[in-house]
Amino acid sequence: MTRVFSKLTAKAQTTVPKRVREALALRPGDQLVYEIEGTQVRLAKLAGGDEAYLRSLQASLGEWETTEDAAAFDDL
Repeated sequence: MTRVFSKLTAKAQTTVPKRVREALALRPGDQLVYEIEGTQVRLAKLAGGDEAYLRSLQASLGEWETTEDAAAFDDL
């Protein structure tokens, strides 16, 4: 197993290390998916079929876009 490190900024951002980008064949505009199981997280490139599915769901999530919802979940 190869371990690669990156640092989290104050804005919760990080740079995907070059070895990870190469392993996943990442290009600008690619989307990533985080698979969470307990305290373990797996990072993967979002496959095209997955993206189409997620975009179809996105249209149905507008009911949670009120200012009240934004205030309630702002700290997350």
